[in-house]
Amino acid sequence: MKNNFIIVFALFVLGCNKTPEKTVKPVYKPINEMVFASGILEPNEKYNLTAQAEGYLLQINFNEGDIVSLHQVLGRVENKANVANALSSKEQLKIAQLNASDNAPALKQLKSNITFATQKLQQDLQQLKRYKTLLESNSVSKVEVENFQIAADNSEANLKALQEQFENVKLQAQQQKIIQEAANNINVTNQDYNQIKTLVAGKVLKRFKQTGDYVRRGDVIATIGNTNSIVAKLNVDENSIDKIKLGQKTFIQLNVQKGKSYEGIVSEILPMFEESSQSFICKVSFTKPITFKITGTQLEANIEVGHKNKALLIPRNLLDFGNKVKVKGKENLVEIKTGIVSTEWVEVLSGITADDELLPLKP
Repeated sequence: MKNNFIIVFALFVLGCNKTPEKTVKPVYKPINEMVFASGILEPNEKYNLTAQAEGYLLQINFNEGDIVSLHQVLGRVENKANVANALSSKEQLKIAQLNASDNAPALKQLKSNITFATQKLQQDLQQLKRYKTLLESNSVSKVEVENFQIAADNSEANLKALQEQFENVKLQAQQQKIIQEAANNINVTNQDYNQIKTLVAGKVLKRFKQTGDYVRRGDVIATIGNTNSIVAKLNVDENSIDKIKLGQKTFIQLNVQKGKSYEGIVSEILPMFEESSQSFICKVSFTKPITFKITGTQLEANIEVGHKNKALLIPRNLLDFGNKVKVKGKENLVEIKTGIVSTEWVEVLSGITADDELLPLKP
């Protein structure tokens, strides 16, 4: 009898010492939905400066970090063929210009021939006129008049042929001049390609070649960018890209400045999937100038894709697989419909109310 009393007393004590499970009620509060993305700092405007001629680099007049101006010469390629072609075309153009001028030897000779043929025609016409007068008085024969008529016709035809020849030679000379001017412009441009010039002003971000390197046309010499227009280039997962819209607020933290946050907005969404990173690319413009501008700096960003001022929320750690929660007084887990999901909270659209008490999930 005594042993039974001890067992009953022990069970009573254990029951009294059992701590009741702590419950949590859903609460109404604001919530933001964020999409996480990693990325780097880069100029919004940058380009690769490439060689436009083939040859050895004789001069490199810049270093990484240098500020360069528009059309500044940063180097020179040794390409003797371009130089020789430019000199040759220049001389050929001089000849073509001379042949198209009024002092061209061929045109001067034709002008002289035309003058002589004009005088010859005038003489033949005068003789023909005189012999026609004499024919009226029967002083000459009709055959003599006909001979002078033939001579005048021949002189007129010869003059006309010389005039047409003059126009043809002049036209050919003009055409040749145009051809040589175009060829000269091309060769001068090719010679100018021996110089490596900037297309826009900016900062040298990366230098790829050294003096003495052999380059081919299209080889990248340097990357130049405008560091006054720094943006965050983000890699967004394909499961989240549909939520990203232009103008969305973004919070950015540089890896070199942990704990400091910059604010920006989504300014560009590139329309093509990038195979190398297996992600979509978005660009975020900073709303205020940033203090750190070294391009290539890695960063983390949270893009605000949704917001509600008042939403029914539960802690995220109370949500089980299949969007189910454990409600006090109910034997089975209750499925809920969720809305915005943040790192700490989950919005409840239906399934439970603010009066329900939730229990923590068992590990």
